[in-house]
Amino acid sequence: MPSKELEKIINMIKSRELAEDRTMEEMRADSEEWAQQFPVASNTDCKPIKVGNIDAEWVINSNAKDDRVVLFLHGGGYLLGSINTHRALASDISKSSEAQVLLIAYRLAPEHPYPAAVEDSKAAYRWLLKKGYEPSQIVVAGDSAGGGLAVAICVALRDEGVKLPAAIVSLSPWIDMEAIGESMTTNAEIDPNVQRDPLIEMAKVYLGGADLRTPLANPLYADLKGLPPILIQVGKRETLLDDSTRLAEVAKKAGVEVILEPWEDMIHVWHRYAYILPEGREAIKRVGDFIRLHTG
Repeated sequence: MPSKELEKIINMIKSRELAEDRTMEEMRADSEEWAQQFPVASNTDCKPIKVGNIDAEWVINSNAKDDRVVLFLHGGGYLLGSINTHRALASDISKSSEAQVLLIAYRLAPEHPYPAAVEDSKAAYRWLLKKGYEPSQIVVAGDSAGGGLAVAICVALRDEGVKLPAAIVSLSPWIDMEAIGESMTTNAEIDPNVQRDPLIEMAKVYLGGADLRTPLANPLYADLKGLPPILIQVGKRETLLDDSTRLAEVAKKAGVEVILEPWEDMIHVWHRYAYILPEGREAIKRVGDFIRLHTG
């Protein structure tokens, strides 16, 4: 049975008054404002840095190990999101996993369409390697669009002959640029966050004319052979539920070790509400367990 806090969160989301004709600047500002409610975990140090030309931030809880790193790729449909919007989630993951989290501000569309996000994220992984971290000490993680991006960059790095990270964590991933999963329809009335038409528009903006089945944007059409173990967490009331189930199926067919966790009643990236949502705290605990297991 879902917690009473979940209904409170859903009501909060539904009560937001957002104009349909917002500009990109207004959408980004709304995203930044919404994120102000999410507190950073206690005993967390946040240090802005540059990763080459990319703005980034080390988000490090006091319990973090020097030899364990999570490269975190934020969500936001490749158009929105920032270090500010995902600092709190990164801090919760740092605390749970006892890892340093590198949170990067990869370039966003429409100013920088595909493959800019992929290139920046790959560059950040390579930067970690140059800093002396071993692949076995690194986990690549992300939520929503970042969850798809985490898988995509590992495909690209593999093809470039780069040693892959110890594991991948994908939270409520957006994978399917065509939005053709059955849950897009069956869960439309119960998902307060994500709907098909806006998602397709975001995909078109991100891809900038590239094919909707481009493998490094839509990993459902990528060869996933050789990827490290993947943890996928998704809410059962998400329109994106089938993105996760199909990703897990494609990965398993390629011989990848996959843990798929469909969470009853949960909404898109419920982890962000861990400050009041017990299911969010439990999900992040499981993420931390997975990261520590694979970087042990």
